[in-house]
Amino acid sequence: MGIEFLRHLDNNLVIALHGGNNLFLDKFAIIFTTSYIWIPLYLSLLLLIIKNNESWRKISLILGIFAVTIILSNIINNVIVKPSFERLRPFNDPHLHSLLPLINGYTAKGFSFYSSHTSNSFFIFTFLTLLIRNKTLSFSLLLWAITIAWTRLYLGVHYPTDIIMGVFLGISLAVLGYFSFYKIYKITNEHLHFISAKYTETGYSLSDIDTVLNILMLTLIYTMFHAIL
Repeated sequence: MGIEFLRHLDNNLVIALHGGNNLFLDKFAIIFTTSYIWIPLYLSLLLLIIKNNESWRKISLILGIFAVTIILSNIINNVIVKPSFERLRPFNDPHLHSLLPLINGYTAKGFSFYSSHTSNSFFIFTFLTLLIRNKTLSFSLLLWAITIAWTRLYLGVHYPTDIIMGVFLGISLAVLGYFSFYKIYKITNEHLHFISAKYTETGYSLSDIDTVLNILMLTLIYTMFHAIL
């Protein structure tokens, strides 16, 4: 009874949230969910970390834990979870196929449960929130992650429960990854907090953070501009 209710709710929500009736949103969702569009943002975040840490040992520790944790997340999803559940994506489900027409031909490979896009984006948001400690950047990355999650529903490639699980695991692994870094780094370094109007409490330059925010905004403007065309 409970499982059937959840399945019924999942189906109704994915139908309600599915797009296809707004040309601008259709194009916007496809562009926004495409990974390569965010390469400038990823590079700016990488540069932010490299530029604002005092040693290659610390930089390597941050990037190493970040990489290992996000790779672990994708292995858990693609090697263990998805093959175990074998949940068809909404647009491939025989019961929903006719109700969820493809939007501009957009599809996704593999199984549905759970959403890697959502998990990875919420991992990035959470890890960098804990690492950098800047409210404006955190809020901007949260909106970015939420929008990516929304595109997966809008395009009919994930169910709401896929998104919820992606959010949960992304945040959980990010917290695990960050506190692993914190514990390892604290063993040999006492100075983890900075007091300055030009830096966050963890030593990240506000002007460098502004550069990241500008790149995020320019990418959003680019996405909206191409969605209009």
